[in-house]
Amino acid sequence: MSTDHHHHDHDHEHIDHPDTDAGPWSEHRYIEGALRELLIEKGVVTAEEMRAQVERMEGRNPGLGARVVARAWTDPDYKARLLEDANAAVDELGIEIQPTHLIALENTPEEHNVVVCTLCSCYPRNLLGLPPDWYKARAYRSRVVREPRAVLREFGTELPDSTRIRVHDSTADMRYVVLPRRPEDTEGMSEEELAALVGRDAMIGVSVVTKD
Repeated sequence: MSTDHHHHDHDHEHIDHPDTDAGPWSEHRYIEGALRELLIEKGVVTAEEMRAQVERMEGRNPGLGARVVARAWTDPDYKARLLEDANAAVDELGIEIQPTHLIALENTPEEHNVVVCTLCSCYPRNLLGLPPDWYKARAYRSRVVREPRAVLREFGTELPDSTRIRVHDSTADMRYVVLPRRPEDTEGMSEEELAALVGRDAMIGVSVVTKD
């Protein structure tokens, strides 16, 4: 078995206990609320502009990332550009990704990539929408860097012992998206049909894409 990951000193927890927004507001949420009100009060942005931006962000969803994956599966030249400069390749499809520095990671039979943000929940929201609760959970963030194969197994993903697992830690300046392996027996499928097979979890790396 081969596993490559960063070492972090976190307590061992099970991933079924995600952090939630329930309970009293944290200091950071108070700061965010105060800053939002100050920007509106000072005329930097209007409440309508801020609401529109929130709506645009909420309109982002994994379907955007699935389009990128399907194009890479069907166009070798595009795939090469995606792996070399993901920002430029995503922009080709009219998907706004700036100012995020995006890196695409290709899964192969020899290497499987998984994405995490160990400090908070940095995530390519412009491409995949809002992160799932489990991605933000302290348990996932601590465990996947220490025992990624076990965590993947809990998501139903069994990989051969010969497959090396690499865990990539996102930051405020750098985000990752996984280019999963194309399922077998999909040669006759269109780009749109292929995109429909690609789910959010596969682009984080905790699952694989299947035809069924």
